[in-house]
Amino acid sequence: MEQIKLYPLKFEPIYQYRIWGGRRLGSLLSKPLPPKDTIGEAWILSDRQDHPSQVSDGELKGETISQLMSKMPEPLMGKLSGKFKRFPLLLKFLDCQQVLSVQVHPSDQLTKYIPKDDSGKTEAWVVLETGEKAVIYAGLKPGTTEGTLRTALGQHKVADDLASFKPSVGDSVLIKAGTVHTLGDVVVFEVQENSDVTYRLYDWDRIDEKTGKPRDLQVDKAIACIDFTKTAIKPVTPAIKSDGSVHKEKLIEDPHFEVWRNTGQYPFMVGKEAIPRVLVCIAGEGDLECNNEFYLFSKGEVMLLPAACGACPFVPRGEVTLLEIALPGD
Repeated sequence: MEQIKLYPLKFEPIYQYRIWGGRRLGSLLSKPLPPKDTIGEAWILSDRQDHPSQVSDGELKGETISQLMSKMPEPLMGKLSGKFKRFPLLLKFLDCQQVLSVQVHPSDQLTKYIPKDDSGKTEAWVVLETGEKAVIYAGLKPGTTEGTLRTALGQHKVADDLASFKPSVGDSVLIKAGTVHTLGDVVVFEVQENSDVTYRLYDWDRIDEKTGKPRDLQVDKAIACIDFTKTAIKPVTPAIKSDGSVHKEKLIEDPHFEVWRNTGQYPFMVGKEAIPRVLVCIAGEGDLECNNEFYLFSKGEVMLLPAACGACPFVPRGEVTLLEIALPGD
């Protein structure tokens, strides 16, 4: 392992059945979907103990991100080496064919509601596809209290207390921990803290066909984690910084991660010296040059640029759109 020089790493997607999922991720990723199941999530970079991502090609094929964090921390993480026990972000594509449960995630400070060795969960979405019934619920309506929310739960009218909007392709939305939220009839890219802590407030009274039962709710824990000041969240207005070769937009800025969208058809730079960055291709394809080698990068793929790679040229094959994600502490 010590003899291997780190290179841009691509990973196998991990498909997850979800009651609210569909089949639309089959047109986004090259790996075939499992037959018949409704697939709600593709975990494209995960350092979770139960679902660690595996490198898909090159000398390190089959190694997990967890193993690389342990065996090659400095070339992988650079200036961030030693700051994280595991890779600090979890990246996904979601196919929300139906509306997800109304849910909330705890903040890092609410340790009472976070399992050991886990964290809170702030997340962000970039909308890739929308259907006729596309909707994003983000935040409560102003004036909603615990009392009015519990009354709405008892009357099965929770949606009346939720702020919502109809999303458009390209929208980016920051869902800070403590924000009540859900979404439906959309395909999105999601970046989040490396956490799987979700408390369901309401699940639209539906039955899981696989179990014949409703899914569990965690109403009291969910309400305890709600920040009632998080109301009527809207899409972020991107900060645009373009030059002659690339149209660059900062979509998300948060202490846990930053997200840029790069669109262009001429070569441009990605990554940063001595710092790891994550790239996600959401349209087109191209070649990333690192240490005089070229690595094809196509729609639906994720690529982790190790710190050892530094800043690299990306050469599009036609017009391409890449998301570039910075880690906390970058």
